[in-house]
Amino acid sequence: MQKVLSRRGPRRTTRPPSRRDSRRPAARPPRVAPHPAELFTERLILVLAGHKPPFWFARHTAGHAFEDLIWLLAHRPLARSGPRPTIHDIGHFEPATGTYEVFARIAVGPRLHALAFRLTRTPDLRWRCTAVELDTRPPRETY
Repeated sequence: MQKVLSRRGPRRTTRPPSRRDSRRPAARPPRVAPHPAELFTERLILVLAGHKPPFWFARHTAGHAFEDLIWLLAHRPLARSGPRPTIHDIGHFEPATGTYEVFARIAVGPRLHALAFRLTRTPDLRWRCTAVELDTRPPRETY
């Protein structure tokens, strides 16, 4: 036995035609995906504050960024107890297509910290963190 699923002719529905009711609120606008700068700032804060292990962030790094993160964790830049770090402001600059230099102000209690990192889009279209700096770290030595 062969079943054929085809419809011929107009489709019949039992629902009444939709109506436009001005008393109802408008539909919600579609949710916009957060910018990569916002996502990576939140992820870095979780690691720097000790709420997530550094290896949780390792797959999002490339180059020296993971070594920079480990150095920062060894010197305890953000409080691991007390008030949770909060993001005050995030900004970014696009020096080239597929690269963002991100800066953020992080508050831990009454103190503000400056966080800077670089995001690069890899050929597989994923964002990777390639450099991380916090106000407590001296500049990297160049060889």
